[in-house]
Amino acid sequence: MIPQRKKSHLDEGLAVKVDPPPAMTDSAHILGSFEHALREARNGVVRMASIAEQNLQHAVRGLLSRNADLCNEAIAEEEEVNQLERRIDAESFEILMRYNPVAGDLREIITGMKVANNIERISDEARSIARRARKLLKHPEFSEMHLIEPVYEKAAALLKDSIRAYVERNTDLAVSLYAKDLELDEVHREVIRELGKRMDKESGQVKQLLHLIFIVRSLERVGDHAVNIGEDAVFLINAEDIRHLGAKKAAKKLAEERAAESGEGLV
Repeated sequence: MIPQRKKSHLDEGLAVKVDPPPAMTDSAHILGSFEHALREARNGVVRMASIAEQNLQHAVRGLLSRNADLCNEAIAEEEEVNQLERRIDAESFEILMRYNPVAGDLREIITGMKVANNIERISDEARSIARRARKLLKHPEFSEMHLIEPVYEKAAALLKDSIRAYVERNTDLAVSLYAKDLELDEVHREVIRELGKRMDKESGQVKQLLHLIFIVRSLERVGDHAVNIGEDAVFLINAEDIRHLGAKKAAKKLAEERAAESGEGLV
């Protein structure tokens, strides 16, 4: 069953705390302003993730509980996600121009922008689900609606873990998203097959079942964007680009990097 809305751990545990600025010498003032700007950009990404997670939950729960108000909330809140993405991009470009960050700081700015883009795409999918859900709510309830629940649960878990990997800088969690995405893909295929069979038997519900198929596909794309966020997190943490490598090659590449670092430490 879809859980009742409760305060997300994205709201509680992942926001980066803002420390007081350092003493106001010229160099300390510049450094303090730079670090504050980085924190603001990072917190904006986390805020985006929290809203996108809520939008996805509202869209699916609105369908399953037949609550059009939740669907409307998911659609309305999409604009706040868009505004946050624009603000993050503008602030990030400002940081690049003013401070010329390098190495890890530069990766953090680039990664933040890329993660924000994937979160915005996730919120787009939530809006699409909510719109289709509103159309389905115009029809009597039918049992096939609940076939989407396991797909939603896996997609939502992937989203949460991807944001945790980014905020907590957890490489192992980021790489684990590959296997979880394969599980989502498998459930997605099973549900699509089942809905196809139902379409053959229930000719009067073809339109409704097509809406469900598109909803399931949107949830599968949420998982793809979550994997992208995990890959971006690895780039931030390890300065390694693991896109398109897959789970085994990515894990091998990171293991080789760790071995190389350990060898250097022993010299």
